[in-house]
Amino acid sequence: MFASGERIGQVITPGDLRAGEPPLMAYPIDPRGVVRNGSRLNQILLVRLAPDELDEDTRAGSAEGVVAYSGVCTHAGCDVTLWEAEARRFRCPCHESEFDPRDKGRVVGGPAPRRLPQLPVKIVDGVIVASGTFTGRPGFLPG
Repeated sequence: MFASGERIGQVITPGDLRAGEPPLMAYPIDPRGVVRNGSRLNQILLVRLAPDELDEDTRAGSAEGVVAYSGVCTHAGCDVTLWEAEARRFRCPCHESEFDPRDKGRVVGGPAPRRLPQLPVKIVDGVIVASGTFTGRPGFLPG
């Protein structure tokens, strides 16, 4: 569901995402329909890319090119709010870490020590829902 904006609380459908456009910040809905909005660590970035751009592992956790990642940077726990449109990458505004959503959230720049955890998704009755758990611990690991 939308995490903010004029449609906050409404479900996100595949039609709300266009290939290559900036991601939407959302809260996941699990297969039972439970919205996971009780923690900032559950924030996810939803973006649609051309399915043939996704590596095989990333594509396995996607639905019609829609991929979902933790919206919390693995470096210092800031919200990942920037989108590098030309490179099709997420960027954290705090320390400039960049992540590739086409390659399981791989770190491609900056100080982040690990990938953004991916949240597998599927489409059920026209709605994007979580189909599993994050591939790693969302957020950062304190030193």
